Amino acid sequence: MSRRVVRQSKFRHVFGQPVKADQMYEDIRVSKVTWDSSFCAVNPKFVAIIVESGGGGAFIVLPLAKTGRVDKNHPLVTGHTAPVLDIDWCPHNDNVIASASEDTTVMVWQIPDYVPVRNITEPVVTLEGHSKRVGIISWHPTARNVLLSAGCDNLVILWNVGTGEMLLVLEDMHTDLIYNVGWNRNGSLLVTTCKDKKVRVIDPRKQEIVAEKDKPHDGARPIRAIFMADGKIFTTGFSKMSERQLGLWDLKNFEEPIALQEMDTSNGVLLPFYDPDSSVVYLCGKGDSSIRYFEITDEAPYVHYLNTYSSKEPQRGMGFMPKRGLDVSKCEIARFFKLHERKCEPIVMTVPRKSDLFQDDLYPDTPGPEPALEADEWLSGKDAEPILISLRDGYVPVKNRELKVVKKNILDNKPPPGPRRSHSTCEPDVTLEEVLEEIRALKETVQAQEKRISDLENKLCQFTNGTD
Repeated sequence: MSRRVVRQSKFRHVFGQPVKADQMYEDIRVSKVTWDSSFCAVNPKFVAIIVESGGGGAFIVLPLAKTGRVDKNHPLVTGHTAPVLDIDWCPHNDNVIASASEDTTVMVWQIPDYVPVRNITEPVVTLEGHSKRVGIISWHPTARNVLLSAGCDNLVILWNVGTGEMLLVLEDMHTDLIYNVGWNRNGSLLVTTCKDKKVRVIDPRKQEIVAEKDKPHDGARPIRAIFMADGKIFTTGFSKMSERQLGLWDLKNFEEPIALQEMDTSNGVLLPFYDPDSSVVYLCGKGDSSIRYFEITDEAPYVHYLNTYSSKEPQRGMGFMPKRGLDVSKCEIARFFKLHERKCEPIVMTVPRKSDLFQDDLYPDTPGPEPALEADEWLSGKDAEPILISLRDGYVPVKNRELKVVKKNILDNKPPPGPRRSHSTCEPDVTLEEVLEEIRALKETVQAQEKRISDLENKLCQFTNGTD
């Protein structure tokens, strides 16, 4: 009778490797704000990092290829009047990024493909509705222009960035500080963790709590929760003895965990990063110098430890590249951007394979940049799975699309008198007809001036001829 001792898995030998020194981003003053966000956001075009900034909040945006030492005068994105706490790239437009700040606002920015000469100071739209600092932002995974923000006023607000309006406000659901918010795969549900030690699953459109779990982890330190692709919930937290734990929960039976494992006694909050295509969860602790990764399966014990990537220096934050930004020719299944005090170090996770051919089993079709729904369709109750793309020929980025903010009526959106502004402010959109009309008027002016110059030259000629 043969007994299988080692579990079969294609991800059992995944290993992490830092890039060479000349492929790092050096001389970046990473933010020292005490906030448990990742401080870094990455997409197939850019890496964005929250940085130290005098007199307000700022973050730096670098093209992925611009490695090496960063010029100390490199333009920043500056518009917030207090430190930036969270940044997130739009999944449907690689040139659009949102930022949340202590100044209670959320700003959405259009980043040009070229490196600008000066700081970017004008956002496409400013979203104002929170009364305290905003620490969490997250784009909807399938609906265009839908952005979620969560603040220290215990409110979760959903915005339509295209019109600059609030879509939904989830109030009276959280009694204390919100630690994190995550969407499920099709964006129909939210999972939130809160300082009151509860994990809540919320249907935002019905504005109701679908499921709630009190104390998934007994400790007092922050809890994190994310959705798995099949609808289960993965949590990280602390036990009563301050040991770090991870848990897997099924919404159908939220009382008992499917799996609960203790890891170590470090005090950094574990940030979970999930790859639904490979069903691997990567855990990065703030202040740790390692990344642990686990495979989630349907077989007991459900959460299988794979390996640990270790280094010498602790991490201040971490960026996680979407699947379409990876190098499929090298069997790369994840890429992290580890923040040090003065630099950003990419770390590549690879599955060792001998063949140079495209590996179908490692790269199933993955969510692409096209949204499946418009904001209005989603709000009316429609759900759609992400539109998938194949990575067989490598991902080719789509042409840069400009984010347009359309106001239904500018006059309707004037902020009410009083100290607190609850509406969004943005520049009105200029139509093509107005631009063409302006060009026509300028041409007529130029022609008229040319005729006048010609007449004056003729008169001058006559005058000089008459005096000779």
